[in-house]
Amino acid sequence: VQLQAFGGGLVQAGGFLRLSCATFGVHFASLIMAWFRQPPGKEREFLGIVDLNGGIRDLADSVRGRFTISRDNVKSTSYLQMNALNPEDTAVYYCARDANDYSAYVLKEFIHWGQGTQVTVSS
Repeated sequence: VQLQAFGGGLVQAGGFLRLSCATFGVHFASLIMAWFRQPPGKEREFLGIVDLNGGIRDLADSVRGRFTISRDNVKSTSYLQMNALNPEDTAVYYCARDANDYSAYVLKEFIHWGQGTQVTVSS
């Protein structure tokens, strides 16, 4: 497994969670990292990207102001900090990685995906 997301769980509305995405066997500092989610019965939603310099790109309107994405190149891990959660945030959350600028930044297409982690927000 080269990519694994974890940290999901059950949280009450208004609460917070931090998801982690660990990578293995690859040069993490050269990877563009992204987060997606898929609510039950809905299509997958792109949430945002953390670029090679740690900058956040294209954060989705649905999470802007509440979620933030970061990376730690020493730990080869990306993070999705989720605050002010609401029931509409209930979903399986995925991380993804790619080394190709065009695929990642323009197409939002990623070759490598981690196993999802379930986040459930109760009202």
